[in-house]
Amino acid sequence: MKGRFPETPLRCFAPSTTAVVPRLRVVAPDDTPADLETVPFPAAVRPRHPRRRPAAHPRQAGPRLFLPQGYEPGYRYPLLVWLPEAGSSFDLGRVMSRLSLRNYVAIETQAEPADADQALWDAVDRSAAAASIHPQRIFLIGVGQGGTSALRLACRHAAEVAGVVSLGGPFPLDEGSLARLSDVRRLPMLMCTDRNGCDQQAASIDRTLRVFHAAGATLAMRVYPSARRLTRGVLEDVNRWVMETVVGPPAATPSLTH
Repeated sequence: MKGRFPETPLRCFAPSTTAVVPRLRVVAPDDTPADLETVPFPAAVRPRHPRRRPAAHPRQAGPRLFLPQGYEPGYRYPLLVWLPEAGSSFDLGRVMSRLSLRNYVAIETQAEPADADQALWDAVDRSAAAASIHPQRIFLIGVGQGGTSALRLACRHAAEVAGVVSLGGPFPLDEGSLARLSDVRRLPMLMCTDRNGCDQQAASIDRTLRVFHAAGATLAMRVYPSARRLTRGVLEDVNRWVMETVVGPPAATPSLTH
């Protein structure tokens, strides 16, 4: 993201500062160990009630930020930008407790605002102001139609996004999403669906796979027996896929032959 992150290190707010990051709240999952509460959050975003569950409809109160357990300000974390399905009760803390408590900084933003691109980079900038993130490890994860929005945004900004995951959202065909083909070819993508979704969207999925094959782009697809999109099993797969994208797949263990 050329020009978005300054060359000099980001200035961290001292505990005594009165500066405020607008409408940004740090949250933690209910079952997070108590030592997460001892992490020196910037004063501007320190939660008043660390153990209180987030509101059922957090988008009405603005984006929320998740800091990992044992947060280290000197380490640049991958950033997960979540785009929930409109109208859903998305619990960022609970979702991250199932995905990973230690690996990522995460933020929630709206899936379909008036200016989706601006909302995305506003969320990234707010995350960078409040936590230490790696500017080349930004992942978009969307749920339902939020997954389609995540795919759309990632294709528009393929050179600035490290990867994208859609949980139940179809790829936005017929929108020119592959216009930046040279960048999209290098963009890791993961689409997760269920068996019923495959049956109902068979034509769309078949066409998507054919388009990606013809374009030489990368698309991984996983099919699950349940239509529930935020189960522990699905999120563990997402965590594994993101980490393999960041550090590469684990080396194969050589077999011993006699």
